[in-house]
Amino acid sequence: MADGDVATALAGSFLGGLPGELIERLLATGDRIDYPAGSTLYRERSSPRALLVVRGLLRVYMSSPEGRQVTVRYARGRDVLGIAVLVAGPADVGVQTLSECTLFRIDAGLLTTAARTDSRVAWAVAEELSRRLYENLQQTAINTFGTVRQRVASHLLDLASTQQGPRGELVARVSQQDLADSVGSVREVVARVLREFRLAGLVATSADKVHILDATGLHDQTWNPDDA
Repeated sequence: MADGDVATALAGSFLGGLPGELIERLLATGDRIDYPAGSTLYRERSSPRALLVVRGLLRVYMSSPEGRQVTVRYARGRDVLGIAVLVAGPADVGVQTLSECTLFRIDAGLLTTAARTDSRVAWAVAEELSRRLYENLQQTAINTFGTVRQRVASHLLDLASTQQGPRGELVARVSQQDLADSVGSVREVVARVLREFRLAGLVATSADKVHILDATGLHDQTWNPDDA
C-alpha cells in the first residue's frame, strides 16, 4: 500500500479524478521508488512505463544523431510521466532526474485496460494528453518569445542537465557573454538576472560557471517570472 505522500500526489494529479475503485487498485499495485539526481529513468524506445512524480524535478528530452539534446518537458510533483507512450507506444525521448526524486510506479497494464473499457478513464487520459500538448506548445513559445529571465532560467537548466556530474550536481559551464548570446540579450541584462537569481538562493556563480542550487525554484522562473 502506498504512503500518505504518494496518495496526496496522486490525488493532486489527473489520476485523482479517476473512479475510486481504480485509484485504490493503482495505489495497491504500484511501487514507490527514490532516485538520486542525475538518474536516467527512460531511454529512447524503451518499453512503456507510467510514473507519478511525488517530489523532485525531471526533464524529458530528445537527442540528435550528433548527441545534442533539447528539453521538451519538465515534470515535477503531481505530474504523471508516460501517458503518451501508453497510448502510442515507445517514444524517442529520455527522462533524467535533475534533483533527488520520489516516484510512484503506476501499473501500466491496469491503467491501459481501464481506459479501453471505461469511457470515464479514457476521457481523463485524453484530457491529460491535451494538457501535455498545450504545455509543450507553451515551452516552445517560452524558448522563442519568453522574457530574458525565462530564457536564462530555461537555458541554464538545459545546459546543466546535459553536463550533470556523477554526484547529481547541476553546473552550467558558461560565461555571462555566452549566456547572453544564447538567449538573444546583452551581458548587462543577463548579469542582472543572474544577480537576482543569486539573491533568491537559486544559483551560485563563479568564473564561467553557474551552480544551480534549487532546480525546482529555477524552473518556476521559466513559467511565471517577473518581466526582464
